[in-house]
Parts: sequence; C-alpha cells; structure tokens
Amino acid sequence: MTLPDSDALFSGGGISFLTGNKKGWFSYGYSSFKGKRASMEDFFVTRISEVDGQMAAFFGVFDGHGGPRVAEYLKNNLFKNVSNHPEFVNDTKSAIAEAFEQTDVDYLNQDKGMLKDAGSTASTAVLLGNHIFVANVGDSRVVACRSGSAIPLSVDHKPDRSDERERIENAGGFIIWAGTWRVGGVLAVSRAFGDRLLKPYVVAEPEIQEEEIEGIEFLIIASDGLWNVVSNKDAVEIVQSISDAETASRKLIHEAYTRGSGDNITCIVVLFNNP
Repeated sequence: MTLPDSDALFSGGGISFLTGNKKGWFSYGYSSFKGKRASMEDFFVTRISEVDGQMAAFFGVFDGHGGPRVAEYLKNNLFKNVSNHPEFVNDTKSAIAEAFEQTDVDYLNQDKGMLKDAGSTASTAVLLGNHIFVANVGDSRVVACRSGSAIPLSVDHKPDRSDERERIENAGGFIIWAGTWRVGGVLAVSRAFGDRLLKPYVVAEPEIQEEEIEGIEFLIIASDGLWNVVSNKDAVEIVQSISDAETASRKLIHEAYTRGSGDNITCIVVLFNNP
C-alpha cells in the first residue's frame, strides 16, 4: 500500500560525532505523516548543540491532543529549558525532571486565556557524553536495539497501569472505561503536558531511564501512531535491515499506515556507529 500523498510526509536527517568518543558517530533520520487524521497534532525536534563545553543531542516526539498548540510549544521550548538548567551536565536526570515540570507550569501560565483544554505527550532522548537519558511523559515510546533485541526504554503512561491508577486515585481523581480507560472519563493517557482541567491527576513528571550508548545499535522514538499497530520487536526488525536512518524512519511510517494506523505517525531513528 502506498501513502496517499507523498507531499504530506516530511522527512530528513543528519549525522554527528558521539560526544566523549570521537571515533564513534551517530546518524539520525525523522519522518512525520498526517495519515488518516484531518489535522496534524504531532511535532518533533532533532537538535545538536554545545552545552557548557559538551556536545549534547536532543530528540523528541510530541503527540498533541485537543489541538496542536501544546505539542508545538514543547518543540519550541522543552530542549531549551532542559539545556539551560544549571545542573544539565552535572546532574542530568534531575535537570531533565525539573525542566519538564517547569515547562508544563510555563505553558499553563501562558495558556490561561484558552477556552478549550489541550495537551501533549513527550518522549525524548538526550545524548550526553557516553550516556542516553530517556524521559517519557505519556504513550509515545522509545525503544532501543541491543544485541539484535528490542529493549523498551520507556513504559507507556496509561490510566489502567496499576501504579498510575493508584497515583490518580490518591490525588482525588478517577478513571473509567469509555471505549478505553480514561482519566476522568476524558483522557486516554495518565501523564501529559497541559490538560489544565485534569490537574493534578494528569502530570508532566517524566519517568527517566539512563543507558550507556555502548552496546546500543539504534533508537526508535515514535508517537503511538506507530506503536498502536507495530510491536517493539517488529519495529526493530524493520530498522535492522536498513542502513540509512531517514530511510528507516520512512519505512516505519509506511508499515504503520499499511497496518491500518488511523493516527498521525512520527518516527525518529538514531543509528549508532560504535567502533
């Protein structure tokens, strides 16, 4: 099955040295496709910059709901806030966590006049030194390939996850079944940026996982438009057969569309060349 409008698929990529290891490098490719939705609410960012004398790379996929404005805000502000945190280099995990939550506060403060609620997930990977820091809010997902196997580096924030349900109920909220499990009968993810009317049940506190780059062959960061129809294992197997990151990201989108994804689909693939 071919995509209905090739002009609607936006893709690209780049290449950079691994920080802390000049003999290694990584390439990255991204693709984003409106798919069967009437509007595009996915945004993404791929950025490489110097922070306190160290090169850092930031990759993020933001899947909006209730409109695109929160996802677009994250694209424009989240990495800036993370990299500007005074402890970004020395205590990266804490810097990411605090920057995520401050970004949510900043967004809500400037969004006070809006009548319609909106929100966004965020799945991100920060490369710093020889480490990967994966931070996730919501149900976009980061999956790594290590020794040929699919290794999830994030766990979806769904309302029926037992720990998430407990957290929501302890905060005075509730979840009910309305086609799927939803917070307050409204939202099908349990953590997100924005969603003012569902605070304090829906939070932007990320779960963060740290991994060494060594031994990881590639990363896939994607919105649920991919993961709803393509398993972690299948996605990794698709990328394994392709040497170009942009081509791999486009192939993942094509596969998701062919399998019936009805959502916006955005994928970032990061390929590591570890000597």
